[in-house]
Amino acid sequence: MWGILGRRAVNGGISASSLRRMRSALVSARSYAAGSKEMTVRDALNSAIDEEMSADPKVFVMGEEVGQYQGAYKITKGLLEKYGPERVYDTPITEAGFTGIGVGAAYAGLKPVVEFMTFNFSMQAIDHIINSAAKSNYMSAGQINVPIVFRGPNGAAAGVGAQHSQCYAAWYASVPGLKVLAPYSAEDARGLLKAAIRDPDPVVFLENELLYGESFPISEEALDSSFCLPIGKAKIEREGKDVTITTFSKMVGFALKAAEKLAEEGISAEVINLRSIRPLDRATINASVRKTSRLVTVEEGFPQHGVCAEICASVVEESFSYLDAPVERIAGADVPMPYAANLERLALPQVEDIVRAAKRACFRSK
Repeated sequence: MWGILGRRAVNGGISASSLRRMRSALVSARSYAAGSKEMTVRDALNSAIDEEMSADPKVFVMGEEVGQYQGAYKITKGLLEKYGPERVYDTPITEAGFTGIGVGAAYAGLKPVVEFMTFNFSMQAIDHIINSAAKSNYMSAGQINVPIVFRGPNGAAAGVGAQHSQCYAAWYASVPGLKVLAPYSAEDARGLLKAAIRDPDPVVFLENELLYGESFPISEEALDSSFCLPIGKAKIEREGKDVTITTFSKMVGFALKAAEKLAEEGISAEVINLRSIRPLDRATINASVRKTSRLVTVEEGFPQHGVCAEICASVVEESFSYLDAPVERIAGADVPMPYAANLERLALPQVEDIVRAAKRACFRSK
């Protein structure tokens, strides 16, 4: 087919750039053949919890409205009907109370999946998460395991104000004893949540409200009930040779769009989906930077003491001699999140911010 199009292009006067776009479209069409399937992030999370509850009777769910209402975002839809109130607990509006109960249940050998309606509300329970869940294994000399998952939407949504828009990735990733995961796609959500539930240590699982309804292609392997992704391993979403872009959660999609725009200008960007914030896959990040010699880091959180700052420090410590340009950090504005929609957009990283930073790193900015 490509040969026929090529001959017609020569005879019909189609431009080379149009021909390249046509070829790209054909390649994309082949990669999403008729047999490929799609799944929303919401369904990926729901199926992961369902399968782990089915496989292990020690797994149970608790949180506000997770049962009869089937979850504020319908992540726990159908679980109460299937497993009953003994394994799907509707709790009062008291994060400090039900999180403490969850940690105690984990001490006793159960595997709670604790849902926060938003991670902003986890502030009410942070003592249980940090001083009890994260430290007990160390303080007991390994005698106490705390197999618990704290999950829910994290970061900015849309128009919910400063108290409901914070990103807690850097907050929790600074704590020894916790593992912190942040999925982007449906495959991330399924594989990482299964890994989190099976893990013997406490895991903070940071989702994004705006991604719940997004559909992603998903492989047959990822649909298997035994599927699981390794904690601590990043994914190269797009290979490139000119600049490395690292990010996580919703910003992965922004980085991929930025990479497409950069490609139109002849800049080949490598996009790394971190997946795991703690442990951080420093090896993959540094290997990419040693290939591209440039780094752009992206996150929604505040710039000071952020995930971007940790990545920049890692690259400077381990790969400084490979850098051909200063590292670039793109983060949320260093202010409480504005409520007004126009100001909220200015306070969050946008695709054009990533493009500008990558062009600066490649000495292509005007």
